Amino acid sequence: MNLYDKDNRFNLANIVTFANITFGVIAMYFIQEGNFTVAIILAWIAGGFDILDGKIARKYNLSCEFGVQLDSFADFISFVVMPAFLLFYALEKSNGFELFISGVVFIYYIISGLRRLIEFNLKSEAGSVTKYFEGVPTPLGAILLWVLYLLYSFGIISNIYIILTLVIFVAYLLNSKVKIPHP
Repeated sequence: MNLYDKDNRFNLANIVTFANITFGVIAMYFIQEGNFTVAIILAWIAGGFDILDGKIARKYNLSCEFGVQLDSFADFISFVVMPAFLLFYALEKSNGFELFISGVVFIYYIISGLRRLIEFNLKSEAGSVTKYFEGVPTPLGAILLWVLYLLYSFGIISNIYIILTLVIFVAYLLNSKVKIPHP
């Protein structure tokens, strides 16, 4: 098995992407266990792998369509579903109505994130890097949800409806025309 063959589904860049997925999934386990601190640490590690896989793919000319698709699946798990789970589970819902509204809002966020990733894939070419992202990239969306988690956890914003409104706004930004500089 050649780790530097772009046609190998388990090349070095893709293995790093699989590590991103692994840490995102393990983070969701810790969220369900109520250990949000460990989940956030695992999510940041997943983010590190997300940065690393692209650098490896460009450095060793491993960029390919499979890698582009795999990276988006990893982003979906680690930067869309996982942070949505984190905030959903962290919010104290006092009745069935709040549970229902929270569920609808986070499903909207997850669908918005998935749409953003699909649109990005349809517009991108393997190995190319643009100067700007159109719309908020999913890793930045995840960071914004983690900020909302911190604001809620520390009682800075304790109203669940304000948090949910801000989640809707972040979900909207994922598919907006806002230009975000590419790092």
